[in-house]
Amino acid sequence: MAMEASWGDRVLALVAQPPEPVFEASPRPAHAAARAIEAAASKAALAAGTLALPAGPLGWATIAPEMMAVWYIQRQLVADIAALYGRSAELGPAQMMWCLFRHTAAQALRDLGVRVGERVIVRPAAQALLQRLAGAVGLQLGKQVAGRAVSRWMPLVGAAGVGAYAWWDTRQVGRAALQLFERDIVIDNPA
Repeated sequence: MAMEASWGDRVLALVAQPPEPVFEASPRPAHAAARAIEAAASKAALAAGTLALPAGPLGWATIAPEMMAVWYIQRQLVADIAALYGRSAELGPAQMMWCLFRHTAAQALRDLGVRVGERVIVRPAAQALLQRLAGAVGLQLGKQVAGRAVSRWMPLVGAAGVGAYAWWDTRQVGRAALQLFERDIVIDNPA
């Protein structure tokens, strides 16, 4: 249980404060975002594959740094896509969590946001909700860590697999950010 709490704390720290974007608003944000997604996916694949090369117990020590490196690349990608669409002011912890983990922990994030037609409805996330969601995402990630430990026993094949997954995962994060920022975002205030 302590491992899940640890991953939950990492998730919460990751989404708490979005990074400063590298890009500014673009007249062609979809085109610029597609290039940013491809660049980030390649960077994430290289980082993950490289960190997955050590074998055995030494390789186990690289699992957390590998996941964190990929997440930092992905969170920068989300901030950059928001900036390309001129919507950096709308990027907060709830939107960051939705983009980063929607495809891996969709069930846990169902209370955070939903797509309705051409709109994405995002509920404002109080700290208590973010903590609960981070814990649920952390539980999912704990399961992924167990799967990644197996890849450390077959360094070259494992590194290729981990790199390919990081590439795919980063593209999913980019697509989630595109869905969020290229459409209207409705902040659902039930008050």
